[in-house]
Amino acid sequence: MHLKTKISAQHMWNPRVSVFIIIWFGQLVSLVGSGLASFAIGIWVYQQTGSVTNFALINLFTFLPSIVLLPFVGVLVDRWNRRQAMLVSDAGAGCCTIALALLLFTGQASIWPIYFVVAASSTFNAFHWTAYMAAIPLLVPKAHLGRANGMVQLGHAISQLMAPLLAGILVGVIQVQGVVLIDFTTFLFAFATLLLVRIPKPKSTPANSVGDRPLLREISSSWTYIRTRSGLLGLLIFYSVTNFTLGIVEVLFTPLVLSFASAAILGMILSIGGSGMLLGSVVMSAWQGAKRRIMCVFSFTLLQGIVLSISGLRPSASLLAAAAFVFLFSTPLIMASSQAIWHSQVPSDLQGRVFAIQRTVGLSSLPVAYLLAGPLADRIFEPLLTVRGPLANSIGRIIGVGPGRGIALLFIVLGGFNVLIATIGYLYPPLRFVEEDESQYSGAQLH
Repeated sequence: MHLKTKISAQHMWNPRVSVFIIIWFGQLVSLVGSGLASFAIGIWVYQQTGSVTNFALINLFTFLPSIVLLPFVGVLVDRWNRRQAMLVSDAGAGCCTIALALLLFTGQASIWPIYFVVAASSTFNAFHWTAYMAAIPLLVPKAHLGRANGMVQLGHAISQLMAPLLAGILVGVIQVQGVVLIDFTTFLFAFATLLLVRIPKPKSTPANSVGDRPLLREISSSWTYIRTRSGLLGLLIFYSVTNFTLGIVEVLFTPLVLSFASAAILGMILSIGGSGMLLGSVVMSAWQGAKRRIMCVFSFTLLQGIVLSISGLRPSASLLAAAAFVFLFSTPLIMASSQAIWHSQVPSDLQGRVFAIQRTVGLSSLPVAYLLAGPLADRIFEPLLTVRGPLANSIGRIIGVGPGRGIALLFIVLGGFNVLIATIGYLYPPLRFVEEDESQYSGAQLH
């Protein structure tokens, strides 16, 4: 047993893994910087315009361009060297940051130029994410992909936890312009770490080589690759559906808390939830997940559903804080395990294209959730549990009536939906055995 552990440790910490650690640390610093700038720009836009719509559009322009362009980006990343793609994307995002800083320092900043710069930066980030994800299996042994993806989730958790707190302090001290310059400095740091390392090229087969074939043909082939593999297609659908639930919860959690508690209590609950995500990322980085990663996905999705339903039972800050902690603790374990499955099942010379399609389809449910969350709460669920609402004398006797209780009912329904999805996923053999039927992926080719 001791010898086996020693061999495993040596296998994990080889020179290529050291390269991954260097890249990961550079990207962690850059993520924190980007989080600082994003938070500060959002504050600036809201203060300048007083418009919630303009504030929300910052998120839209941050999110939408990368999702729309990802299928094209994936093909290009497979044509290019992974390291060069990351260098170019970091350089481009850094230039966008400098342009933003110049607009702010010269007093020429207005809303639409900022939207344009944010959208351009989002485009470069699409290249960066795809190249980064496709580089991981080239550096980390297959047995430790769960741990590596846990570290990636840890970076996001640290950024989400630290960035709002630090940005709130820094904006008051050095203003938004100074925060943007800090972001540029972090891009330089990430760029420098990439200059220090080399990323090996993936082994390519003639059938999978992108060559000079039209982009649309490559995008279509990448989708066909997923569609003809039932396990991966099932995992993609599972990811998309659970993201829909997550999107609605993300939008409605704040109004649910504020329906009975103060903004200070909301901040405390969000901090507790963020610490749960951080702890989950640390656990995944150290543990690397279950031997059968798909069972980790099913189990923690089921747990999230149960917790989400419990969170709607009564208006309690302590209950919601505990629910947020457990829900967000589960998220990095689900995400890292899922991504490790994709890493292990897709040949390295196809990963840019396939991962781009995976992310595009998987995240496409989020904008739908964002659009539906408000109407679902305001027009359907909240009216059901007003004092004289249709469900006031039935469900209302259990979970209460009044402001926010309709959203609470929606959370209970969404929790039950997650439990159902986890159950259906487990009962679907191609998804349950997606890691074990590796024969269909050996020598896999695009069609």
